[in-house]
Amino acid sequence: MSLSLLPTSTPQPVMAAETCERVVTFSRASIAEFARLTGDANPLHFDPEAAARAHHGRIIASGQQTTSSLIGLAATHFARRCERFAREVLCLNFNFAFKAPVFADDALHLSWQVNTVEWHPRLEGWLAHADGKAVSHARVCVVGRGTLLVKARDLGL
Repeated sequence: MSLSLLPTSTPQPVMAAETCERVVTFSRASIAEFARLTGDANPLHFDPEAAARAHHGRIIASGQQTTSSLIGLAATHFARRCERFAREVLCLNFNFAFKAPVFADDALHLSWQVNTVEWHPRLEGWLAHADGKAVSHARVCVVGRGTLLVKARDLGL
């Protein structure tokens, strides 16, 4: 990919090393409801007896519930307004790996850190490449990598 020089009038709305984080807790009820809404009929998400018999012994959140919370965190953070301009974000690509289960009622620390930022002339915005993770009780449950297109928009002040 050939990247051209940055137009001097385009502010950089995202920086390398920028971070965002949030702590969430998925209740048993929210895990069961999310599974129902997404068509995930795995009983480990809603049946305490099935979960007790299984390897982990407790109700676990579906992978898509955890990853959608991570994507939501990134989208919300990078779409927020800054002092000098508004930001517009488009989530282009996310990849995740599941390392450990996410249990019902446990606090889950979600975070992203931007590694690199580059101007993309065809898309007329900044590509932010970020690494994310979901951690519970010092145990990494999910790791992710994402690419977001972030654009600065004039506030019209």
